[in-house]
Order: sequence, then structure tokens, then C-alpha cells
Amino acid sequence: MPGENLTRDEARERARLLAVDGYEVALDLRSALRPEERTFRSVTTVRFRCTEPGASSFADLLAPSVTSVTLNGRELDPAEVFDGTRITLDGLAAENVLVVDAQCAYSRTGEGMHRFTDPEDGEVYLYTQYEPADARRVFADFEQPDLKAPFTFSVTAPESWVVLGNERVTGVFDGGETRHFAPTRPISTYITAVVAGPYHMVHDTYRRALPDGSELEIPLGALCRKGLARYFDADEIFTVTKQGLDFFHDHFGYPYPFGKYDQAFVPEYNIGAMENPGLVTFREEYVFRGKVTQASYEARANVILHEMAHMWFGDLVTMRWWDDLWLKESFADFMGAFSLVEATRYKEGWITFANRRKAWAYRADQLPSTHPVTADIRDLEDAKLNFDGITYAKGASVLKQLVAYVGRDAFLEGARRYFQRHAYGNTELGDLLSVLAETSGRDMAGWSRSWLQTAGVNSLTPRVTYDADGRIAELAVVQDAAPSHPELRPHRVAVGLYRRTAEGAVERYARVETDVAGPRTVVAELAGADRPDLVLVNDDDLTYCKIRFDEDSLATVREHLGSLTDPMARALAWSAVWNMTRDGLMPARDYLGLVLRFAGAETDIGVLQGLHMQARTALNDYAAPAWREQGGRELADGALRELRAAVPGSGHQLAWARFHAAVASGDAGADVLRGLLDGTEKIDGLDVDQELRWTFLEALAAGGRADEAAVAAELARDDTASGKRHQVRCLAARPSAAVKEQCWASVVESDALSNALVEATIAGFDQAGQRELLAPYADRYFEVIERTWKERSIEIGMAVVRGLFPHHQDRPATLDAADTWLGAHADAPPALRRLVAECRDDLARALRAQERDAAAGAV
Repeated sequence: MPGENLTRDEARERARLLAVDGYEVALDLRSALRPEERTFRSVTTVRFRCTEPGASSFADLLAPSVTSVTLNGRELDPAEVFDGTRITLDGLAAENVLVVDAQCAYSRTGEGMHRFTDPEDGEVYLYTQYEPADARRVFADFEQPDLKAPFTFSVTAPESWVVLGNERVTGVFDGGETRHFAPTRPISTYITAVVAGPYHMVHDTYRRALPDGSELEIPLGALCRKGLARYFDADEIFTVTKQGLDFFHDHFGYPYPFGKYDQAFVPEYNIGAMENPGLVTFREEYVFRGKVTQASYEARANVILHEMAHMWFGDLVTMRWWDDLWLKESFADFMGAFSLVEATRYKEGWITFANRRKAWAYRADQLPSTHPVTADIRDLEDAKLNFDGITYAKGASVLKQLVAYVGRDAFLEGARRYFQRHAYGNTELGDLLSVLAETSGRDMAGWSRSWLQTAGVNSLTPRVTYDADGRIAELAVVQDAAPSHPELRPHRVAVGLYRRTAEGAVERYARVETDVAGPRTVVAELAGADRPDLVLVNDDDLTYCKIRFDEDSLATVREHLGSLTDPMARALAWSAVWNMTRDGLMPARDYLGLVLRFAGAETDIGVLQGLHMQARTALNDYAAPAWREQGGRELADGALRELRAAVPGSGHQLAWARFHAAVASGDAGADVLRGLLDGTEKIDGLDVDQELRWTFLEALAAGGRADEAAVAAELARDDTASGKRHQVRCLAARPSAAVKEQCWASVVESDALSNALVEATIAGFDQAGQRELLAPYADRYFEVIERTWKERSIEIGMAVVRGLFPHHQDRPATLDAADTWLGAHADAPPALRRLVAECRDDLARALRAQERDAAAGAV
């Protein structure tokens, strides 16, 4: 639709013209219980001012129909003023009242008002998800972050339902069906929220004494579907919540600014979580139905704290436009890890961040679509795609470097001043830099130009010479950048020297912090030090860079990576060799050899699970095709060996069991999985719960060793919403041309599936071991993506374009097809072109890596 993609220029002009005083939104959701009803009633009253009386503007609304529009008491003809996306507002007065009565649509794509029917008990659940601009699917509004206003909601829904909004309920009317909520503080449209349905809800309270002698009391709630209630560990969620609230109160100097703190775990959610003030929403997969590793609990705690940080960074103070999305997401990502380590039991959070979170950033920063942390966001489609590894993980990494640059105290004092000055307002880059310059006395403009306003990742490599006695004569750090993004940045780094002990351990014996700038920096403090076996640039992971090794250090890593005693140093070494593999500097078979030799001794479970994911990518994408079968056997044998050797009942055992299922090849691996499923095979301590059963069954289905009847039998054991998603994925994984055709049709040619089932179908369809079966879809992909992007929601469009790209057709002809499409579709939507270009770049990288691996195998 022509008006759906709001541009930055339109938003600026509307913000110049209008100021919003408040919204009153009345929603009637009783129709949700009638499956045949596709819509609900939404009545919105907006009070706003106009700086130029007589001017024209527009309100946003995505709705099937509008019953009436009234502007300043004047009835407007909906057919004349509403085009399906916008309501034209002519002849505005200095003060205005707009009333819109509309029929808005329930969603099945996770956007707007999502409706979910639980197949287990037939119960209906609703929740909203708006970022960046889907509140207009639920009520008429001015959909841009800088037109903040108070919101007063009333929601009519079945009396027995739990109904929640951003603020507390102030009254219940109409026989208990209509709930009136207190007005919010001024907030942006995209963080308003409603959750409604027969949710299971647990309550608690957070209390804290304030400096003025009063007590802050915040009601806490945690909720999930009734079908998940028996798995819901609300006590653990509340523990992390209270620890986070303590941490942010201690450091931010501004009390929690909203009235309550509910956390809803909702079905078929497209993202990890959303920071709606007073009503945070999470994907319900964070309610663990089976045994998971400590890394899963750590990851959930990190997300809880990330969203909590948004209450200040994003909700209290909001970016003016999506160019400065980093002002909330980078800070929340950094503060999530920062508070996780300092306030909770998850003390190793920075290790996971260094090894896994940064891997996302490094990949994103080497794509053709890389952008500065402060991005150029022209419109809402650009904004949607900007929730990426640059904005989150690179931005957080840059902030970690900023803390090293200005100091912890100056950084936190800058945050406190930022909140005090801009509470309930909107900001841009300069607003934050000015307070940091005040508190640190450092040149923030220069730092910003290098770190926030340029793209690309630097590589830091040690260059060492030795004197006649074998001591360091000079140690220099050489900084490189890609020709496409040549910026050489200032880095505050630690350089660590490591050597092998008589017992075989690799331990650090010297460390200095220094500033690195320009192409070459001499670390004078290390001159005269004993000769190291390993030089680790960016020890402790202070900066954002790719680590490279000198020749001696690389030899040590190849032979003794697992002997590094410091878990952070080990994580950084793993990260470095993975980046070398992605960049074609290390053959994939060498990387897999390191995993087989040393991953079994990895103590950090998050790092181990990251290694498992990267090993699969190395085998499926970066290994030479002629070696894949052999490499797959070696990896499968190694995974089974480590599974049997792992401590019974440990998280490591569970991780190896899942990895074994992912890489199991041949009859032997299948026999083990089948035996574990039917009970004829036992591994001491391994509890094959329902979630693990589905993992094993999908592997068997993908290998042609589990048919439709076997999948149906498993669904009978687990006839739940979660079980249904697993069933769909398993059925789609079967190696059958008819199955693949059916999957393609259900995703591309039909919109009958919900977002969650589209995701499950694509995941099952896309099997690396089924290249021949998937080959016919390479050409068809390029024929349908533009139509799919135009006709489907952006969430489904993104899932299709990314998920169905023929990346397993790793041959030059596929690369040529992508280039041909990009060349012939210069006028396609920029966001679509970006997605295709990113997938194309991943394929090109894989082909280069395969050439490197083939060359290594030929030596």
C-alpha cells in the first residue's frame, strides 16, 4: 500500500506541525472467541495541536474498514479520507480532536493484535507487538517515536480473562468485561501494549527504600499460557527481575518510571522480547518445557535485563527517529550483559558475549549492507531491517569499549544526567555525546566519528621481534581495515602474554592496557618480557575487533587451544579461529579438527554450544564438497564419543546429545538416536525428555528414517502448541520431492499458516543434506520473492527471503542467479534488495571458503 511505508521526511514534517496531548483507546476483543470473526472494534480519540492552523496532515491506520471519522466535531466520509493506510486530515485547527471508529484485524503473523488458539485446550490468547510501526494495526495514531503522548486504554474482553496494559486497572465495568487503565506517562506508540486471555499469572512485589526516605513499591507479574503453567519457573524470573531493578536503581539515579512490571511469555512471538513499559512481552520458548543447559537460563536472564534496561534507555528517553535506534538497543544490549555479570549468579556473561554475541556483530559488519551504528534510516522498511547485529551486538561492543575509554564512573554519571535532562522526551546522538563529554572530559566527537559513524570491523595483529636472549625486542599491534571501510579506529586494548607451563597449561604471565591508533602501535611496556608462546591482542575483550595471531601464537593455538586456563582467553581464541575460517584464512577442515580435539574440554557451556553451531556451518557451508561426507562422519563420531564421555546428567552431556542429533550420519548414528527414543539405548544420566525426543525425531525424519506415522505418534504424546510446531518441522524435514513441494506451496503460495508455522516449515524444508532435493527451488526462489514481499506482511516476507534463499546450492551458477536478480531488479524495494544481497554475500563467502578448504585438502 502506498502510504504504509512512512518516510523519515514525512515524519519530520509531521513532528514539526503536530504535538499530541493524549490518546483514549477503546478496544472490544470479545469477537476473539468466535473463530469466524476476523476483526475487532477499535475506537480512538486523539487530542493534538497544530502549529499552523489550516494545514493538512494525516493519521495512520491499517484496518480493513473504518466506520466513522470525526475531526473537531465534523463528520468525515471514511471513503474519501481513508485509503487503507492513512486518514487525511485537512483544515486543522490550533487544537484538535480526532475520533476514529474502525474494525481492525486480528493478526496471525505476530504483528499488531495477534490471536492464537491453543490446540491443546481450544483457549484463545491475544497479545500485541508493534515495533517499529504496527500500533496502527490496532488503533488510529501518529506512528512515529517522537510524537509521544499519554495513553488511556479501555479493553472489553471476557470477564474470566486476564487483561493487562501498560498501566494498572483503575476500574471494571459492564459486568466485569470492560477494564479501564490508568493513563500512561508520555510514551511512543510502538511501546503501548495489551495482553488478554486465560493466562496463568503469578504475582510478587519489589520494594526499595528511596533516598528521600519513602519506599518504592512495584507490583510484579509473570504470566504464560495455561498449558505451560507446570513448567513456569516464576520464582527464578522474579529473582532476576528484582536483582535487575536493584542494579539499575543503584546506577541510574532515576527511579523506575512506570507503575508496575508485568512480564508476559506469549505464543508465536516473532522476536525475543519487547520492552513495553509495565508490560514486557517475551517469546514463550523462554518457558523451558524440558531440561536445558545453564546457557539457556543465562540467555533468558540476559533478555530480562536487556528489556529492563529499556525502561530507561528507550522508554523513558526515546530516539527521535529510527536512525538513532542504537540509543536504545545498543545500550540495552550492553546493560543486559553488564548487569547480568554484576547483579546475578551468571558471572560468566561477558565470556558468552565475547564468543557468541560478537560473532553476530562480526558477520553483520562484513555484509554489503553493513552500516554505521548510527544508521541512515529512510523509512519504516529500513527501520525493520535495522534490528540487526550492528545495532545490537556491535553497538553493545562499542559501548564496552567506550567504558574502557572514558571510565566506568564517567559513563554511568553520563547516563544519569541523560535521564534527568531528557525524561519522557526524544533525543539524538549529540544529546548523549554532550553529557559523556561533560563527565569524562574526553573528545566524544572524534570518538563518535570513528566508532559510531563509520562501518566495518578492524583486525588487530601482533608483530613481535626478539633479541639475542630470546626476549621481546619489540611488540607492535598492526591494525588493518577492509578497503571498502578503511577507517582505523582508536582502541583501548589489553595485550596478554601467555606461555606453556611444565604441566602443559597455557597461562598468562604478563598483561598491559594500552591505546592502539593508526596502522601500527608499539607496546613499549612489553619490551624485555620473556618470549611468549601466545600473544593475545584484546585480552579481556575490551574492544571490538577481529583478533589475528602471529605465526608462533597461531601454532600454539593449533596445538594447545584447549590448554588455555582462562575461560575468557579461550573464548577469544575460539572466536579468532572462527573469524579466520569465515574469512577463508583457515580451512574449514582445520577448524573442525580444532573442535574435535578441544571442544570436549571446553568448560563454558555457552561457548560449547556456540562451537557446535559454528561447526555445523563450517561443515555444511565452508568445507569442500568432496570432503563433506568424510568430515560429516568424523564430526558425528566425535560428537557421539563426547556424548558418551560427558559427565552424566550435565549440561555438557545434553549439549553433546543435541549436537550428535544435528550431525548424526549413517546407520550407526541413526541407530543410536532410534535406540534412545525407544528405550533400547541408554546413556547414563541422559534424560530423553519430550523436547529431546523431538530433536532426535527431526534428525531421523531428515535422514528418511522416520515417516509420517512416526511423527504422528510423537504428536500424540505431545499434542500441544509446542508439539504442533515440532510436528510441522519434522514433516517438512523428510527427504521427499512431494514433501518439499508441499512445503513450498504452503509457505509461498498460501497465507494459511501462522508466523510460527511458517518458521517451522522453512526450518524443516531447508536441510543441508538434501541439496539435490532443493535444487529445483533455486530458480523458483528468484521468480517469487518480489511478489511475496509485495503481498505478504514484512515479517513473513523476511522469513521467506532469508529462509528459502538457495544457500545450500553452493555453486557459481547460484551466485550468478543472485547477481542477475539484483541487476534486473534495481527498482525493487531497498529492504528486499538488502536481504537478497546479504544472502548472496553469505553464499559468496562460502564458495571462497570451500576453495580454500579444497586447496588445503589437495596439499
